[in-house]
Amino acid sequence: MAPRPPFTLESAKQKVKLAQALWNTRDPSRVINGYTATSIWRNRDHFLRGHTEIKSFLTTKWARERSYRLRKELFSFHDNKIAVQFWYEYQDAQDKMRWKRCYGLEHWTFDTEGVMEKRMMSGNDVEIGEEGRWFGERVDDVDTVTIPSGHF
Repeated sequence: MAPRPPFTLESAKQKVKLAQALWNTRDPSRVINGYTATSIWRNRDHFLRGHTEIKSFLTTKWARERSYRLRKELFSFHDNKIAVQFWYEYQDAQDKMRWKRCYGLEHWTFDTEGVMEKRMMSGNDVEIGEEGRWFGERVDDVDTVTIPSGHF
């Protein structure tokens, strides 16, 4: 059973890593199951509501963001809210397949069953090149990568 609020340090960390694993599937049909049917999202400059809009958004996102690999870390939590710091790398299909990394923060709010009802995301993309990748082909588990202190 998925962790439910009010969150403890352990259950908040577990929730973050469950979300990380789900997003790394890059399967919109699976990812939307972590959100309520009426979930509200702000993803950068996109404002979304409900499974249909979220699924469409994720389908478009992962058509562009190829070779996507994500890492999330707990930033803070209280009651039914979790804040997350994240990094993901991808090849941009709309920019000659250049490697990029997104640095960002998310704020999540959960219903009483532990399903996310609100997700607010802010992120910035930086071109990194193949040589700048942290989560390269030889990395089986993104959680084993040491994130440099200037990036945390």
